Amino acid sequence: MYHSWLDSWDELRAQRGDEAKIATDFILDAGLAFPGTHGISILEEFCVLAYQAVSDGGFYDGPGGSKQDFERHNGWLKFPSEIATDVEENNTVRAELAESGSRDRVLVIFHHWNATSRSRSIARFLSRRGVTVVEIAMPYHFERSRPGARYADYMLSANLGRTIQSMRQAVLDGRKIIRWLKSEGYQEVSVLGISLGSWVAGLIAAHERNVSKASLFLTAGSLADMVWTGRATRSIRDTLESAIALADLRRAWAPLNLENFAHKLARPELSLQVVFATRDKVVLPEITKRFIQTLDREGAKPEVLELNCGHYSLGKLPYNLLALWALKRFLTRLPAPIPQ
Repeated sequence: MYHSWLDSWDELRAQRGDEAKIATDFILDAGLAFPGTHGISILEEFCVLAYQAVSDGGFYDGPGGSKQDFERHNGWLKFPSEIATDVEENNTVRAELAESGSRDRVLVIFHHWNATSRSRSIARFLSRRGVTVVEIAMPYHFERSRPGARYADYMLSANLGRTIQSMRQAVLDGRKIIRWLKSEGYQEVSVLGISLGSWVAGLIAAHERNVSKASLFLTAGSLADMVWTGRATRSIRDTLESAIALADLRRAWAPLNLENFAHKLARPELSLQVVFATRDKVVLPEITKRFIQTLDREGAKPEVLELNCGHYSLGKLPYNLLALWALKRFLTRLPAPIPQ
């Protein structure tokens, strides 16, 4: 009975999310995804560039900036984004800090798509237990929202190039704040990604060696598959499926597929945690399990927690507490010795 109620609650929550979403045009916009490219109007050419980005070790490297780029005031950080977009508000990054009183452990949180507030309850819980928490605003969210937009349509959409640009921007901004944290003397740096934020956190963990632990909530490998099959992205699929097949979307969004970087996530000094919901209609459990199998084959061996709830009902009792305590144990556990 309780699980039937949870399923209904998840569907109602998804319907409320649908109210703001509208179908947008299918656009390649290769110049946004791959700086320096011009005149790309054929999908096949776009896909070639996408695979080049996967093999290019510098695609998720930014110019780095300097420590002086950061302003810290009353528990907030502000710094310029590593990518300048045509939305001025999006080009300044803000993050809220919840200090623990120790610089031994710090966690950077990457929220879900269309989040309207930061996860302050998580921040309070962890900061009281020895983990400093940094809650960053991802592109086109919170203070970075596009004026007049009812949801973060520029972060994830049928515009293939802008979606890659936004995800890459989130990764570069995350790496920038992690390097700043290390320069400030914070020791063990971890990342937590929730839903769409888990793709950002996973890409950061794959490319940023300053990250020691990565916890991925409600995640999977292929962003293309999530968008194509997920309950929350029907408006995007409605546009995509009239212009592109799923197989081609997978190729176009290859730089956003965590499976393509599973070998990097398997580096010995990185600990991984995956939390997923077996009743999830937004990130289907089968694509999460495929991602976990890929990680296993690469030798990553993530710590996995399965919860019998849906995507949105992960925030309901008792699942939210189970996930939070699992996260706390994961973050505060001493790292395993690195095999010699």
